[in-house]
Amino acid sequence: MKPDSAVSGGKVVYVNGPIVRVDGGDRLHMYELVQVGESRLTGEVISLLGAEATVQVYEETSGLKPGEPVFASGGPLCAELGPGLVEQMFDGILRPLRALEKATGAFIGRGVTVGALDRAKLWQVSMKVKAGDTIRPGMVIAETRETPLILHKVLAPPDVDGTAVEVAADGAYTVDQVLAQVKGADGRMHRIQLHQRWPVRKPRPSARRLPPSRPLVTGQRVIDALFPLAKGGAAAIPGGFGTGKTMTQHQLAKWAEADLVVYIGCGERGNEMTEVLEDFPKLIDPRTGRALMERTVLIANTSNMPVAAREASIYTGITVAEYFRDMGYDVALMADSSSRWAEALRELSGRLEEMPAEEGFPAYLGTKLGEFYERAGACEPLSGGSGSVTVIGAVSPPGGDFSEPVTQHTRRFIRCFWGLDRGLASARHYPAIHWLDSYSDYSGEMATWFSHNVAPDWGELIEKARAILQQEDELQQIVKLVGEEVLADEQKLVLRTSHLLKVGFLQQAAFDPIDTYCPLAKQEKLLRLYLRFHERAGEVIARGAHISNIEKLPVTYSLMKLKTSVPNDKLEMLDETRRQLDEQMDGLLKEFAERPARKV
Repeated sequence: MKPDSAVSGGKVVYVNGPIVRVDGGDRLHMYELVQVGESRLTGEVISLLGAEATVQVYEETSGLKPGEPVFASGGPLCAELGPGLVEQMFDGILRPLRALEKATGAFIGRGVTVGALDRAKLWQVSMKVKAGDTIRPGMVIAETRETPLILHKVLAPPDVDGTAVEVAADGAYTVDQVLAQVKGADGRMHRIQLHQRWPVRKPRPSARRLPPSRPLVTGQRVIDALFPLAKGGAAAIPGGFGTGKTMTQHQLAKWAEADLVVYIGCGERGNEMTEVLEDFPKLIDPRTGRALMERTVLIANTSNMPVAAREASIYTGITVAEYFRDMGYDVALMADSSSRWAEALRELSGRLEEMPAEEGFPAYLGTKLGEFYERAGACEPLSGGSGSVTVIGAVSPPGGDFSEPVTQHTRRFIRCFWGLDRGLASARHYPAIHWLDSYSDYSGEMATWFSHNVAPDWGELIEKARAILQQEDELQQIVKLVGEEVLADEQKLVLRTSHLLKVGFLQQAAFDPIDTYCPLAKQEKLLRLYLRFHERAGEVIARGAHISNIEKLPVTYSLMKLKTSVPNDKLEMLDETRRQLDEQMDGLLKEFAERPARKV
């Protein structure tokens, strides 16, 4: 932002951390971007009362004093949207970290204005319109290859509607050069460049919303099988400290079937974001064999960065996601974590001396969360086709208490709840998503897709697995009281099968080269095999065999290891295991064939 004029009488009169009050702010507008003090600290107007304006500053305010001037920009906080966003790492207000490092060193300096996009880089542009063409809002004007995985479509801004008067030829252009001039119906001329600016707090428009119809395949069995998430859906991952929220989101960012990933590290520990920044450039996309960073945008606002920028980071992130959605891409946005963002709201609210609500959070916490999660969705962009933004937000309730305000308000706006369990995490069962405490309201809408693309009886398989897990939970109450010895063999079989499902299917090793990602075809075969074990073992027990007879079968030992021993491209090995299972079960049936069957 380049300040064009000093605010008349605009002087700092009060400083309280990131909250600054300005006398003479009657010429400012709500949510206007300003620069504060001699150091030109970036801030945003959040309150107007008479001639006094309240500004939240996105940088450290140490040394700022009353009497220093404030400069207006004339516009709101905007995101620069254009080629050069992908493969980059930004701070909470979309300043590139690499450029900041060059300008100020390892620690971000104050008052540094750096654009999100490289002004000098030339992009090879292929024009898609010519002079005389009618230009509609959101229309594809040109294309340029941003990365080998992302074809960047240059879109007409949503407020441009008219006739192309001048159109540039195909060639190399910077983001600031004019590609087309459009004459609107009112006679005004609009210049279309490679980039555009958009207010981050305002959702980008679309032609119409679309109902969820396709799942976001993640390669994580507990999610894809039990709690699927739709493309364009919203999900929450709540869990206490150490339960694996960040690890789960890292797995989703790596393996989710999205065209582009926007990862927002919002108030998380610096070492966790460092791991992300170091690991992502080394990761390989399993679908393309290319570097995963070629379809990733990272926004880092760690816990030691200014708290006001944390509040803005999720808006800048979702604006970037909507921009690529408008090109027809399916975008997955990870917000880690919304609790840290809510804590930023609480701190700012306290400094504003607002009346606190539950646990000190502002009364408008639910409204703010709703504004964020409601920007998720599948839609028909103005450019045509379809695109989606899927939002996955981590929640960090203190002590793992899901009744606290952030978790409860979040549940109002999401349809997929992946509750992390401390007991599972302590037992090193990851992902620690509890199969009884979690839910997905998308399961019914995704049933048709799974039946057509995975297996016609996919829904039946899932329900059988759920029933076994539920029975096991009920039986555990008895086991805790009187021990397993009092259970009948049929009930002990439920415990054995449930253990198979939990350890062999629901548990997944993120660092195992095979198990880190599990395709749907392998998920279906594994689940069907474990349910087959339960069915055949039930037949054998009905003939008089004991559970110990089944536990001694060689195939029983190998079932647990299938997830890591069978490569994802050699699923015929699972068919061979099933053949061995049937052979050994048939042998037991033959052994007990002459005994009368007993009712199971």
